[in-house]
Amino acid sequence: MDQLSLFNSDEFFQFPKELLEYTEHFLSEKEATELKEILLHQAPWKQRTQKMYDKTVLTPRLTAWYGDSSKLYQLGGNEFNVNQWTPELLSLKQKIEESSGYEFNSVLLNLYRDGNDSVAWHRDKESELGNRPVIASVSLGQARNFDFRKVDDHRQKYSLVLPHGSLLIMKGDLQVNWEHRIAKSSKPMKPRINLTFRLIREI
Repeated sequence: MDQLSLFNSDEFFQFPKELLEYTEHFLSEKEATELKEILLHQAPWKQRTQKMYDKTVLTPRLTAWYGDSSKLYQLGGNEFNVNQWTPELLSLKQKIEESSGYEFNSVLLNLYRDGNDSVAWHRDKESELGNRPVIASVSLGQARNFDFRKVDDHRQKYSLVLPHGSLLIMKGDLQVNWEHRIAKSSKPMKPRINLTFRLIREI
């Protein structure tokens, strides 16, 4: 799989800026580490189930939702209870909004406990997110490969390492034409927390 570069280099694939914005050190080392420890020990982590073919299986990661209200959110036909913003998450949301110019009303937290935890190839194309959703993704902890592949040509695959404190904003037609994943790893992996800020409609 080709290594993805978002910088000026003839040696790497250049992902269009209208689809991705990347900031390697969006949070300082201290900020990122402090937030990771707070979320790791205080977030109400849950392991959900999902249907795969004719079986119901546990998702290979833990999740937690936060949002603007205590009402239910609906996403992809599923309903989620959201937790009230913590001061730390609200501060991070505001920092991303001020930096990017986009607005968000919820955040999905994913905890990848080790190399066995993952998320399969998918697109965030639920109707609740709109036609061209903007998703801001903050990574904390263990650096993991974030893989992309073209929907209509799986030979076009690229990978971007997302380090501690980085911010990746997915936008435009990315969710239409590209899938993404976090693959399992046979290498020893420490915990990683991924925060995906979204703008979704409430019930």
